[in-house]
Amino acid sequence: MHFGELRWGEVVAMVGGALLALAVFLPWYSTGNANSSIYGDCVGADKSCPAFEVLPVFRFLLLLAAIAPFILGWIIVRRHALSWPRGELTAVVGLAALTLILVKGFIFKPGEPSGQISLTWGYFIALIGAILILAGAFVRTTEIGAARKPPGVM
Repeated sequence: MHFGELRWGEVVAMVGGALLALAVFLPWYSTGNANSSIYGDCVGADKSCPAFEVLPVFRFLLLLAAIAPFILGWIIVRRHALSWPRGELTAVVGLAALTLILVKGFIFKPGEPSGQISLTWGYFIALIGAILILAGAFVRTTEIGAARKPPGVM
């Protein structure tokens, strides 16, 4: 294993993955009044609801996205040969996670009535984690040398 191969981009992405995995278990939403309900046991006034309870499908997608930077680190440390640039797939996963988080926070916020559901600090930690995954993987993809040209091209 060659840990010297890891660069700061991968470390930033792994920190983002750890933040995202942690944030899934932190409160993302809070209810406003006694008539507010989000999902399951999150009913009533001033309740904080973690993403793991409120988002039944997205929680697994976000946890899988949190694993991606660690898989990238494993590939780099073990010097596995890939048919695509290292970090490219992790950047796509980071972008997908960022999109899911933004959609579940601003477009399709869970709960009824939607005006009484607000975002809490766990949501913003997840947002920061996804941004770090994307930024770290993007740095890795830009550190790769110039792409080879096909035969016959000057």
